[in-house]
Amino acid sequence: MAKDTPILLRNKIIYEIYVRNHTEEGNFQGVLKDLNRIKSLGVDMIWFMPVQSIGQLNKKGSLGCPYSIKDYNEINPEYGTIDEFILLIEAIHQLEMEVMLDVVFNHTSHDSVYRHHHPEYYFKGPNGDFGNKIADWSDIIDLDYSNKSLWEDQITSLEFWADLGIDGFRCDVAPLIPMGFWKEARARLKKKNPGIIMLAETVHTHFVEQVRNMGFYAASDSEVYSVFDVCYDYDTHDKLIKYISSQIPLEEALILKRHQEAIYPDNYVKLRFLENHDQPRIAGLVKDKRKLENLTAFMFFEKGMTLLYAGQESNESKLPSLFDKDAISHQEASNDFYKTLKRLSGLKKDVIFSEGRYRIHDCPQKEVVLASYKQGNRWLIGIFSFGDYVGDITLDWKSLGYFETPRIDGEFINEFNGQVLVVSNNHVIVKGVPILFYLFEQK
Repeated sequence: MAKDTPILLRNKIIYEIYVRNHTEEGNFQGVLKDLNRIKSLGVDMIWFMPVQSIGQLNKKGSLGCPYSIKDYNEINPEYGTIDEFILLIEAIHQLEMEVMLDVVFNHTSHDSVYRHHHPEYYFKGPNGDFGNKIADWSDIIDLDYSNKSLWEDQITSLEFWADLGIDGFRCDVAPLIPMGFWKEARARLKKKNPGIIMLAETVHTHFVEQVRNMGFYAASDSEVYSVFDVCYDYDTHDKLIKYISSQIPLEEALILKRHQEAIYPDNYVKLRFLENHDQPRIAGLVKDKRKLENLTAFMFFEKGMTLLYAGQESNESKLPSLFDKDAISHQEASNDFYKTLKRLSGLKKDVIFSEGRYRIHDCPQKEVVLASYKQGNRWLIGIFSFGDYVGDITLDWKSLGYFETPRIDGEFINEFNGQVLVVSNNHVIVKGVPILFYLFEQK
């Protein structure tokens, strides 16, 4: 992680929007009308999936994929004009939220501006044809980063968007692009905006290994943190999904999550999510209300920036198409769940999430997560029950790895629902509802 980036990013909630499918209008005006509702969720930053023009040659679906870009500096006319996008940026800023834009630099559409004017920018296969290094993605062709003129064109494009008021960039498949490029890009962007935020879509660890075995460049998350502020959580997310799908025990995912505390910089920030535009809707995978509440509360509790994918707040179970018009409903199907997200977003703003020491502890109950933050004389305890366990949990501080051994007795407030929580001699009863409570060290 860049040294000058505040760890306060761990307190932020980011909300992902696909303009085409965010509203029935499918344009910037539709998003504009929804800003107050989004703000009410406690959102700090809106991430726009690519808004640039989409290639039509070899396109997928009826309208094409937003990650198959034709012109990096041209707005997709489906959405509106550049002036309308600028007005949308200004409206978001007026609501004291920031704007993040998707950047897709590893590849372009087949009919891109680059291909017409700079065919030398592209990777060529053994037969000299345009193509892909890694996978057979039919609607895109890969770029060749040995060409420094390509670097200059792409960094100039980032500067163009920064000048329009963009506060940060989510960088698609960032590890497949040399970190040298990203370092130069970041240095240039900081001259435009010293507080620029860089989020890397880092990839699954097995994919890094696969790419390297094929003889191509791929950076690990540790390398990516040398430039980027935030990395995806794909090094643990797939294990969590396998647990949810009953393929592995929960502990396999928790082992990896604990490991993050040792292998990344002390000020690392992970993007914590249950779903995104590439992953299944969590409400489609988890039908049990209590389990969904616990998974969601744990997502907010984990150390890092929290991602909500538009529609998640409405328990949308269908993942919208990337290639066609497929609007989400935004009907708050569960008002209680919507209110839960607001409470969790408010709690996430506590500085203990950014500056506290985070731990996921061993817990004898196999489908219960016991985690904590400690900052000075404050603790925040989280207990999340993903299974059917109902019963006693012992808060044995020595076994949890703390030198301090406070005795906990009395009534506390469960920050998840505002109800009274009784703790007796370090014992708390788990009833399926997430438990989040503050403890102050007793002198």
